[in-house]
Amino acid sequence: MRLFLLTALTMVAFAANSVLNKLGVSRGGMDPLDFSMLRVWSGAIVLLALVWMRRTDQKERGSVVGTASLLVYMLGFSLAYTTLDAGVGALILFGVVQITMFAAAVMGGERIRAMRYLGCGVAFAGLAVLLWPAGGAAPDMWGGVLMAAAGVGWGVYTLAGRGSQSPLLRTEQNFRYAALLMIVMFPFVGLPTGPTVGYMAALASGAITSALGYALWYRVLPMLETTTAAVAQLTVPVIALMGGMAFLGEDLTVRFALASLLVLGGIALALCKAR
Repeated sequence: MRLFLLTALTMVAFAANSVLNKLGVSRGGMDPLDFSMLRVWSGAIVLLALVWMRRTDQKERGSVVGTASLLVYMLGFSLAYTTLDAGVGALILFGVVQITMFAAAVMGGERIRAMRYLGCGVAFAGLAVLLWPAGGAAPDMWGGVLMAAAGVGWGVYTLAGRGSQSPLLRTEQNFRYAALLMIVMFPFVGLPTGPTVGYMAALASGAITSALGYALWYRVLPMLETTTAAVAQLTVPVIALMGGMAFLGEDLTVRFALASLLVLGGIALALCKAR
């Protein structure tokens, strides 16, 4: 039960990132790259302060893979949403995350039950019903490529955290190096600018739901099978849309209710202990 609650809390943090990104960029009018830059910097500062306050003797450094995949995810995510519809972007992102993590599980020798494949397929079909725009045009190709790169980045970032001995230290190092690398963007985008609501959303996303959410994710990952961690993340778009209804005034629809049943039912199938 404790593992379930920690995992659920992490999924809520991930969904809150989507709501905050939409609030800051779509509603607040902040540039996506400025939002990402402020998100990474604020997360790095909060994590550095937490590590300093704990004064731990543990030694663990962020990896090149962890830092690079974090940057690929955050930059690809922001840039893709300049041309993609939010729902299509989420489908591409989480579809690629599933493929990346299931492929890693197979290559790592993890035994994957047929029921898990079936449940994952049903849950993803629910996301397609929920997020695909009715009568919409084909997604922008480059936007799709960028979001696919973001999906690979997040999948690799997740896999890189499975062996973490100190989740907070590993996350702090990854954010610190990512923030330093983002300095090279100064000549192209300058300092982050935008309205107050955009700044507040970016700071909250970086300092709370990214920094603390990612550290918590690295904490629970060693206790989850790779495919379980992959399937659990299919709840994020559903929770994000619920957050949009609660905090952004979006409407509750029959389509959302039916698709949510498919997603949650598929996840239940994937996680059941069928013999």
